[in-house]
Amino acid sequence: MLVKSYSAAVQGIEATVVTIEVNLSRGIKFFLVGLPDSAVKESHERIVAALQVNGYRFPTAQIIINMAPADIRKEGSAYDLPLAVSIMAASGKVKTDKLHRFLMLGELGLDGALQPVKGALPVAIRAREMGFEGLILPRQNAREAAVVNKLKVYGVDNLCEVMEFFNDERELVQTEVNTREEFYAQQSHFEFDFSEVKGQESVKRALEVAAAGGHNLIMVGPPGSGKSMMAKRLPSILPPLSLAESLETTQIHSVAGRLGKDSTLIAHRPFRSPHHTISPVALVGGGQNPQPGEISLAHNGVLFADELPEFNRAVLEMLRQPLEDRCITVARAKYTVEYPASFMLVASMNPCPCGYYNHPTKPCVCNPGQVQKYLNRISGPLLDRIDIQVEIVPVPFEKLADTRSAEPSSVIRERVVKARKIQEQRFAGVAGVHCNAQMTPRMLTEYASPDETGKQMLSSAMERLNLSARAYDRILKVARTIADLEASDRVMPHHIAEAIGYRNLDRENWAER
Repeated sequence: MLVKSYSAAVQGIEATVVTIEVNLSRGIKFFLVGLPDSAVKESHERIVAALQVNGYRFPTAQIIINMAPADIRKEGSAYDLPLAVSIMAASGKVKTDKLHRFLMLGELGLDGALQPVKGALPVAIRAREMGFEGLILPRQNAREAAVVNKLKVYGVDNLCEVMEFFNDERELVQTEVNTREEFYAQQSHFEFDFSEVKGQESVKRALEVAAAGGHNLIMVGPPGSGKSMMAKRLPSILPPLSLAESLETTQIHSVAGRLGKDSTLIAHRPFRSPHHTISPVALVGGGQNPQPGEISLAHNGVLFADELPEFNRAVLEMLRQPLEDRCITVARAKYTVEYPASFMLVASMNPCPCGYYNHPTKPCVCNPGQVQKYLNRISGPLLDRIDIQVEIVPVPFEKLADTRSAEPSSVIRERVVKARKIQEQRFAGVAGVHCNAQMTPRMLTEYASPDETGKQMLSSAMERLNLSARAYDRILKVARTIADLEASDRVMPHHIAEAIGYRNLDRENWAER
């Protein structure tokens, strides 16, 4: 008897429907074809044990299973459930009249219990697109998949429940999630807030400008000056995620298996802070079975690189292309996977190996030339992609002891959101450009041209401070953002002046002793 059921394979953040065809005939052999990996082939033993423990007998026959399309590699253990149900249906133990209406996912334990799987959200999206009535999957993944409307999502605990459902012996309870209500209710709650930051007004201003324009930023300062503390609070002032951005972000985390139990849509912009010993594959994605890297997990959010010079230089160089293209392509011999990677790069570093170069009270003990050598660990092309470079000094005791709260994140966020709305209107007709940091040189000429006074100021600053030529575009982009924060149509000289102040590391004499 030939029986068909349906599951899905995930490549990148997209899912493809997989048709599982099972045919039983005279014999005793078991064949599983359709490019399955080792985890899929091992499903035979898990299925046999799960059926025996639950009082069912694995059919004594020649079983041929085809997983189509056969040219797509099937990976992981999520096919256990549809394979088991299909085998029992082919042997006449499960009715087949409803199999074509549902897509199934789930890993089986030896007792028949279902274990959570990766990629439930993109599979649910594909199931709706392909017109399936519902999706049956482990209960732990049910809320994740239920954010997709117009699709019945059933979370189950074990194999018996699914078989009884198809035999009309049990009714499954549909999992329903009020997506919009839960999403918007969580958007204003943050663990960290800028009201807890004492002093550092100039750095907080730089972070506000970076958030308003989507600019990459680096903070340079001695240990204990608050670099990591302020970076962790950056998501609290970024514009809230839209539903479309949240869905895309949640898909990536779903594919990577980073969503917790009973998770729904991600409501806050991601903040990823990889350790400096991270490997290239872990950072940008890939591997034998390609998975999203940290830059994709930071999509629509912040990638924080603490102690930037301590990262392997080859790893840092791999950031250059994603920073420009806002995606990463993982190429293999038979297929290519593309992951989105539109993130803000926020980095911090000590100014020198000992950490106290330019410190107001503690002397630097580094030898001559060590400061420049330390800075040279970061390549010029990567530094060129960082719009805002700001120095940070320790907070004096008077401000640390001040019990008054600083300006809260909610107030700063309001200003950032207003500036972003101006940019959305400005770039409404331009594909792929959403904020000032993404402007092309032609857009700079149209939207960020300074007046004669501003041009003279730029010329003077580049000569007096020995700024590099590559800093010119960056200064204009940041100046345009500062003007947007003031709701100014034109880039004024004081906007240019502030933007020039954010190019500290471009000064040729910065690291001279």
